[in-house]
Amino acid sequence: MLDFGLKDKVVCVTGGASGIGRAAVLALARDGAKVAVLDLKQADIDVVVTEAESLGAEVVGEVLDVQDADAANTVVASIERRLGPIDGLIASAGISGAGKAEALPLGEWAQVLGVNATGMLITCQAVGTRMIARGEGAIVAIGSIDGISGHPGRAHYAASKFAVTGLVKNLALEWGRHGVRVNCIAPNLVDTPLLRRGMPPVFLNEVVIDRTPMGRIAWPEEIASAALMLLSDASAYITGVVLPVDGGLSAGFFTHRQGADLSSTRLLEAGVYAE
Repeated sequence: MLDFGLKDKVVCVTGGASGIGRAAVLALARDGAKVAVLDLKQADIDVVVTEAESLGAEVVGEVLDVQDADAANTVVASIERRLGPIDGLIASAGISGAGKAEALPLGEWAQVLGVNATGMLITCQAVGTRMIARGEGAIVAIGSIDGISGHPGRAHYAASKFAVTGLVKNLALEWGRHGVRVNCIAPNLVDTPLLRRGMPPVFLNEVVIDRTPMGRIAWPEEIASAALMLLSDASAYITGVVLPVDGGLSAGFFTHRQGADLSSTRLLEAGVYAE
């Protein structure tokens, strides 16, 4: 197990009851951090809190809708009373959706942007103001490679993740002089039950995995590890970065068969590869 040096650090994780957020909570617990699990449903939070406590961590759980600024400030104040000043934030709360851009209902647009973009700002404000006052802290936003390039059928999701990318860079510019680092992770698709239920297998296998040089999608624990690295002193001079954790998917556009198709008549005729 890697040691990220976060023992006794206080870290909040939004969306902490499932997916990447849950993996981050458990990774932090193994590293000895004090963890606050924030999500929408108390029953889901309680399950992850129990898991993290079984690893010996000091953990609290709080219900939070990240779109509620007053609630966010109240919850953050409660966490600091219970665990101490917040050293780090992993902002993982987010939702997705699907629809053709020309027919996308404005209500769905507003919902996705409200959680993923406005909720990100609210969360960062609630934690960041306290970090600024103390002159230190680190924030990791969970974005997406859809915040680097678009994704057909998900205009609202892509727009929200582009907003996260822009927000992270702006916060890094404004808060760096206060000792607060702000970075973003841009994952490829991550292997969760939710993804498996919502993604057609043919698209997952013949498009995403086919075009990913590493030949698979990510595990939640791999995204969590990157987040802990960005929280740690190993990243003490890193801020404003959007880090793709995508198995090489975003490294090049002309990718087929995990990079094995070299797309050259000359190389094909020379027997270097086969179609």
